[in-house]
Amino acid sequence: MSKRSEDALIALRRIQRVTELASKRLARTAGLTPSQLSVLRILTEFDEVSAGYLADATQLKHATITSLIDKLEAREMISRRKCDEDRRRVWLQLLPAGRAALKESPDPLHEQFAGRFDALPAWQQAMLISALEQVTALLDAEDLEAAPILDVGNLDESPL
Repeated sequence: MSKRSEDALIALRRIQRVTELASKRLARTAGLTPSQLSVLRILTEFDEVSAGYLADATQLKHATITSLIDKLEAREMISRRKCDEDRRRVWLQLLPAGRAALKESPDPLHEQFAGRFDALPAWQQAMLISALEQVTALLDAEDLEAAPILDVGNLDESPL
């Protein structure tokens, strides 16, 4: 292995570690995953919102959103009700326990990244995106679904 490939792998591992550490800090302080936090934050913007809207807004699969909703509802952070006109549609609302969890939670890592990334000049942003897309190709990960949330994911999820 060359020195440059070692340096690249070290940089990738640092990104992985900071994501893991941020997820653990969020779990320790607020008892949430980054994806759950994103869902709660979106719910603060509306009186009620559909589960489908949440899936689109977070870029998560509908099955993943359903699982997140189940967990947040079980912890009484959100309420869920079926739509009167269309029984397939589910409406969600943030509850006081969810608001309290939001107050306890630190800023997510992806928001810190986005703020710093957006402050870079356009040419540097393009260069970084190109490099990251090349790394994705090197790892044969172009076809993996991913949301713009730095999250380690559930440990019981299959990677493929």
